[in-house]
Amino acid sequence: MTTPEVDLPPVEQSLVDMAIELATGAGALTRKWFDRGMVAFDTKEDGSPITEADKAAERYLREQIGSAFPTDAIIGEEEDDRNGTSGRTWIIDPIDGTKTFTHGVPLYGTLLSVVDEHGPAVGVIVMPALDEIVSAGRGLGCFHNGRETSVNERDDFSTSYCMTSGFEYWPENSERERLLDSGLTVRTWADAYGYVLLATGRCEAMVDPLVNIWDVAPMQVIIPEAGGMVSDQAGSAWEPGRHFIASNGKIHDELIATVFADTGA
Repeated sequence: MTTPEVDLPPVEQSLVDMAIELATGAGALTRKWFDRGMVAFDTKEDGSPITEADKAAERYLREQIGSAFPTDAIIGEEEDDRNGTSGRTWIIDPIDGTKTFTHGVPLYGTLLSVVDEHGPAVGVIVMPALDEIVSAGRGLGCFHNGRETSVNERDDFSTSYCMTSGFEYWPENSERERLLDSGLTVRTWADAYGYVLLATGRCEAMVDPLVNIWDVAPMQVIIPEAGGMVSDQAGSAWEPGRHFIASNGKIHDELIATVFADTGA
């Protein structure tokens, strides 16, 4: 069911280092608001919250990327896309888990990724309130706070842990019930932190229903480089508008078959 791996050229370490530096700087900006406690927010047209911290962090990243890489394209959650001519695109989510952020819960993340002519190239998750960073470059491995990391080897479905950001995001069908009845231990308050846990061997899977590209772009590099697997709910390459399924690879097919058997196609 899962997509086979394809050998692609590695990215330059300097690009990964730059992405880490930029995402860390943006994450530090968000702390100025987070450390004050409950954060005021406005509501966007789609019903999701937005804060001054979201806007400031994305503006910072756009300015820094635009200065360093003026011909690169930029996609972000809070501002319009910027076209480029280099064949490379930066994807920004200044605060992944804004609801978490506004409630003073430290499990929010700043996400930054790069896609080049070969596909996903660089992924960075910064957890500003937890002082954790997970980063990966295509062909270079995955790192947690500067040390190489990987998914775990657990293949026992019944003792595995699956993260999800919250059940209110799940479609009105039987998938949620099947997940809860699957035998997996399910935990929420995840957002980006669920992928941090997966990439560092502290859980076995993370499921995000119907996500946007900025929510999961870094994970398309981080999880494979950590030795795991990503796909949509049918086991195919993920595209926007589909569920994003990430795992240690050992339980991936069983997770899809158990939870998404008749809804994945």
